[in-house]
Amino acid sequence: MRLLWVFTALFVLSGDLFASTSERLQEANFPNTRVLEQSSLERKNQSVLTYLWADVYAAAFYAPAQASASQTINEPLDQRLELYYFRNIDSQDVIKAAWVTLERQHTPDTLARLRPDVDALHGTFRDIRPGDRYALNFSPENGLTLEVNGQPAFTSPNTELAKAYLGIWLSPNGLSDKLRTSLLAD
Repeated sequence: MRLLWVFTALFVLSGDLFASTSERLQEANFPNTRVLEQSSLERKNQSVLTYLWADVYAAAFYAPAQASASQTINEPLDQRLELYYFRNIDSQDVIKAAWVTLERQHTPDTLARLRPDVDALHGTFRDIRPGDRYALNFSPENGLTLEVNGQPAFTSPNTELAKAYLGIWLSPNGLSDKLRTSLLAD
């Protein structure tokens, strides 16, 4: 009986906890196209990451029109991963999750090589609030750029950093296999 009361209270107090995926994607309002450098990118896919029944963020993956989503991550093509947050998240929690994933995906030697750049990128993070929009842009010519609410916050020409950091979402053994599969579906 007590468990029923908890779920009822949760439902009443957190109406947005049970928003549909389409409602969440409508809230995120990802445009169909984005311009990166001189390239026009089209939205390939979008999805919502849910953790313990709570929608955390919506994600959209952008790539050149002539390339598939999976082709884009296997070749050095312009791309954009955009996240729209629904929840408050402490920046240290984001950094911790990133390192856990990177450690699962890469060798200690690779991580040692990337650590200064990853630490510099993490140094630009701040606590996330509902409605915040983070984007990772990659172009072969200019490397990786992190945007926070539409403003550049970090830039690095290191293509290995770009591949590794985008890989948190787009490579095997990342944050969520379900999200990765949704974003890279052709």
